[in-house]
Amino acid sequence: MSLSPLLLRSFVYAAFGLAGTFNILNTPAAWAHDPNSPLPTYTEYFRPDALTTDPKLVHCTLSDGSNVDCVQLTLKIEPADMRIGPWCPRNTSDTADRAGKWIYEGDLVDLDGEFITSLDKLYGDSDWKLYSEETGDIHVTETLEGCMAAARPDVDETYQNYCVECALADIDQSLEFTFVIPVKPIPSKKSPTHSDHDVAGISFNGTRLEGPAPVDAILAAHTIAAFDDCGGHVNPHVGYHLHAVVDDCLASMPADVTDHSDVIGVAMDGYMIHARADDEGMVPEDLDMCGGHETPSLGYHYHAGAPGSNAILGCHMGATGCQLGEDGQCLKEGPDGGVLGRLMNYIHH
Repeated sequence: MSLSPLLLRSFVYAAFGLAGTFNILNTPAAWAHDPNSPLPTYTEYFRPDALTTDPKLVHCTLSDGSNVDCVQLTLKIEPADMRIGPWCPRNTSDTADRAGKWIYEGDLVDLDGEFITSLDKLYGDSDWKLYSEETGDIHVTETLEGCMAAARPDVDETYQNYCVECALADIDQSLEFTFVIPVKPIPSKKSPTHSDHDVAGISFNGTRLEGPAPVDAILAAHTIAAFDDCGGHVNPHVGYHLHAVVDDCLASMPADVTDHSDVIGVAMDGYMIHARADDEGMVPEDLDMCGGHETPSLGYHYHAGAPGSNAILGCHMGATGCQLGEDGQCLKEGPDGGVLGRLMNYIHH
């Protein structure tokens, strides 16, 4: 009897009690790549419970029209082994340990009660009022109806001046998301590609690494789409996803050299994504506009953007794969077809 790679690795995890992160593994031999496999090495880095099925080889059409071999990966709405939540504080007396994070002036800051009561001053707008002055209770979307009405570009007036929070338990647990990524990265012949609200890549525990959150639209409705401490939140149409990469939140595989940061996932163009800094806290000084650079041992790869930058990747240097729709074709990219566009189609249909 032969076992699938994902099932085989689940036995390895169980046998050695490896329920935590990949970076506790110190021997590359534990992850030796089968030289006869047509799949890239990184497919063996995914946690056994990160994907619904084994990665498989398919043909796909990239963003530049190239027809190439791709890896097909199918994710769940909830990633494996991830610290999820909390998001919105419930009262203005709540401290940082009872709340998540938000982006403010390039930093990922604590979304505690004090921050909530200071929104009018922080943003210079007296219309901000997410709480009751009598009780200190904060207005939070507590239901799926509230989430659906607030977590969209045209926020329902009822839910303006709300902290927006969506619960995974309220979402269809059978939802799956299938992506295709080129087996071998193909440098783009055009300028680096970047589309707001599209997926930047996928982490090895099955987390969607999204493009920038639409902060301007969120703030314009006097809402806060709270992140948790790992920089993620839930969208009713795509499940849990990250808009930031925070230290110690993502399982990783050690890089092939000891003086470089851990590998945390793969970008939609097939290049590897590394943690922003190495174990000494050092960030490479030669990163390009996309957040990537090239080293002799690793070739070209990316480093995740600073947590408060609202950009896990600045752009893609290679031709990108895509998320597949129910018809097996690429979903439209960009603001009209990205996460928000797909959500609006979902709401109105």
